Amino acid sequence: MNNKQNSRNSIDPAVARRIIEIVGGQGTPPEYGFQYFTAGLDMYLKTIDEEYLKTFIKDGGSAFKMVVGIYGGGKTHYLYCIREQAWTYNYITSYITLSSQQSPFHKLEQVYKEIVLNLIYSQTPEELLSGYDRGIEAVIKKWYNEKYQELCKKLSSEDEILKELNTYASSLGPYESTSFRNAIKESFIALSENHEGDFILIMQWLKGENPPKNMLKNFRIFEKINKSTAFKMIRSLVQWIRGIGYSGIVVLMDEAEQTPSMSSKQKGFLLNNLRELIDECGHSNFKNTMWFYAVPDENFLEGHSQIYEALRQRVSTKFDTEINPTGVTIYLEKIQIKPVELLKEIGRKLAKIYEKAYNVKFSKSSVEETIGNIAKAAYEEKFAIGYKRLFVQNIIKAFHTLRKTEKVVTREDIDM
Repeated sequence: MNNKQNSRNSIDPAVARRIIEIVGGQGTPPEYGFQYFTAGLDMYLKTIDEEYLKTFIKDGGSAFKMVVGIYGGGKTHYLYCIREQAWTYNYITSYITLSSQQSPFHKLEQVYKEIVLNLIYSQTPEELLSGYDRGIEAVIKKWYNEKYQELCKKLSSEDEILKELNTYASSLGPYESTSFRNAIKESFIALSENHEGDFILIMQWLKGENPPKNMLKNFRIFEKINKSTAFKMIRSLVQWIRGIGYSGIVVLMDEAEQTPSMSSKQKGFLLNNLRELIDECGHSNFKNTMWFYAVPDENFLEGHSQIYEALRQRVSTKFDTEINPTGVTIYLEKIQIKPVELLKEIGRKLAKIYEKAYNVKFSKSSVEETIGNIAKAAYEEKFAIGYKRLFVQNIIKAFHTLRKTEKVVTREDIDM
């Protein structure tokens, strides 16, 4: 998405209204529209762009970053920014929310499943707003359609096109998992021959649903996707994505809840999987991949066993935009702008969006004073709740009041 699309002046009123609704209600960023009120992240994003996405990862490197930020502190917003950057360089991305119930990191096969279910290629603003295709099924269909259209321009008969599609599918790989390679190949052929039932069955396996073995033997798919094969499948996924013309894959994992709710055994699996993932990023067969793991704090690293110490050592280096971009841990609370000034900057951007959404024009002095009042009040609550989320929810409430009264709004006016 170019700068013109991200210009605040060009924002569509309907898009602005949707942003206000989501931010004011949930306090979370929308999948499209967060660009219009991003603040304080420029250096972090520029460094990831220049040091990793633009060159290193595209050229065959791999990297892991841990993002630390309190609940409501902007982790999701930051990950969305990274995702958008990755799309500009033709990466496939996968944003997943980790939780102990649905996609626990201590069950790596579930993480694989979430990754493939949330694969997404570059999308237009319209697609992001109206609902978009995601998942390995969508990626395969897009890839097949592009290959089909390419051959249609070169070959005249449908038989020739079909033969060439099958030849192309047979040339895929090798990937670390032969079953994964066969699944990709046979799904491509199923599309070319309009065998919808075969395609659906193979998709079930690729999405980690593990249909009965006897139903898969004709496709030479013999492995089961479980904790012992999950890393192999992830590596094979990366190899396939790289092989069909993308720059690589950027995986964005957002921890939805703290780990105290986990048993000690589950926590041990989580720590070991995380350590193994970090180590994988140093191996030559794990090319063109970047992982972000966002957590609210580092409490999950507190322990005395060997696995705790091993993981602490791997994430001990601090990411610094100027002196140490190779550092692993990114602290969102340690950006250069002072917290209240950061909130004010966000508030000014949201005010422009609000004006567009409701076709109003605030008094410059009134809106500035209102933003200052709510920014200070939100920051005073920093030890009780994520003050950034608290601010955006309440500044929208304040804008509603300002629109109706045309008077400066204080924290008491909105029962903050």
